[in-house]
Amino acid sequence: MIARLATAAVALAVPAVAQAQAYRCATPATIDRPRPDLPSAGQPQRQLPIGSYTLAISWAPQYCREHGRDAAARFQCGGGNRFGFTLHGLWPDGVGKQWPQYCKATPLLSRSVIRRNICATPSAQLLQHEWAKHGTCMAGYRPDSYFARSTGLYARLRYPDMYALSRDPLTAGGLAQAVAKANPGLDADMMRVTADRQGWLDEIWICLDTAFRYRRCPAHQGGVAPAAAIKIWRGAR
Repeated sequence: MIARLATAAVALAVPAVAQAQAYRCATPATIDRPRPDLPSAGQPQRQLPIGSYTLAISWAPQYCREHGRDAAARFQCGGGNRFGFTLHGLWPDGVGKQWPQYCKATPLLSRSVIRRNICATPSAQLLQHEWAKHGTCMAGYRPDSYFARSTGLYARLRYPDMYALSRDPLTAGGLAQAVAKANPGLDADMMRVTADRQGWLDEIWICLDTAFRYRRCPAHQGGVAPAAAIKIWRGAR
C-alpha cells in the first residue's frame, strides 16, 4: 500500500527548468532492511583529511535501462515511480587523488532515516552504503545530519529540459553548460559528466569546497572530456 505520495511532481509543471527530479515517488509502507556495508580488500578503510566534496547525481532512466530487472531496482524502476536525476551521494574528497572512506564502523540505518530519504536516493542499500563509506568520514555528522546535508544540496539543484536536450547532438561540455545555466553560481567547469562505454549519460559530479560551495573541479576529478558526445536515454517517454 502506498503510504505517501511525494510532492516533487513540480518538475512536470516547469518544463524549461525543473525544480525537482522525483517526478513521481510513492514512499513504500514497508522499507527494505539494508545489509551491512563494510570495507574490503578492494575498498579498504582510509582515514584522510578532507580537502573538498563531490555531490554525485545519477540519471535514473539510464540506470533503469541497465538494472531495471534487478530486484534491488524494483522501487526505483517499478511500482509507478518515475525519476529523473536521483541523489547518488555526497562524497568527501581528499587533498590529492585519494579520498577518505569507511572511516568508522556503523550500525544499520534506521527505517525512519531510510523512509525520509528514499525519494531522493531510491535504494535502502545505497543509503546504507553512502553513510558507511562516505558519511562516517565527516566529523560531527550522524546519519540524519549527513543526509540532511546531501539532500539539501540536491534539492537546490535545477535542471534544463533533459528530454529536449536528448533530441539533438550533445557533448558533455554542452550538457554541463546547460546545467550551469539553470543554477546561478554553478559553472560548467565545476562539474564532471560520466557516461557508459556507449556514451550514454550516467552521472553528473558537482565539485564543492569544504564549505559546500561550488568550486572548479580538479584535473584528476574524472568524467569524460567536454568535447565527448553524450546521449541521454529518455526511457519510455
